[in-house]
Amino acid sequence: MNRPTDAALETFRRMTSKAQFLAVEELMRGEEGQFFADTVTRLAGVFDAMPRTYETDGQGKAALCHLHYYTACGDWWIIERDADPDGEGQVQAFGIADLGFREYGYINLAEVLAAGAELDFHFTPTAAGEIMKGGR
Repeated sequence: MNRPTDAALETFRRMTSKAQFLAVEELMRGEEGQFFADTVTRLAGVFDAMPRTYETDGQGKAALCHLHYYTACGDWWIIERDADPDGEGQVQAFGIADLGFREYGYINLAEVLAAGAELDFHFTPTAAGEIMKGGR
């Protein structure tokens, strides 16, 4: 099996909850290990390549949502992530939140993950305008 690089694993660890990260680590040892190793590598690459804060300013509905997090109570789609100027780890992102209705805003990823949100492994990047049309 081709394992993800240490850098990809570290990025994936920062972008998932502890429980989801540990589950994926375990799944990489199983029968479908290559799928999960490839998923870690792919999603870490998406995260690393995402626009930083304000880079999509002016794109409006055409801005791409790159990642999707979900719980039973809400959804979050990430358009931009902090550039992490202080080196303390990814804390804030910009995107769309749906906790009963959809709106643009800043999203504290640490809080979203602490609330039990999981990263959607099968999400395809989608224009923000398309996400906003799908509101409850």
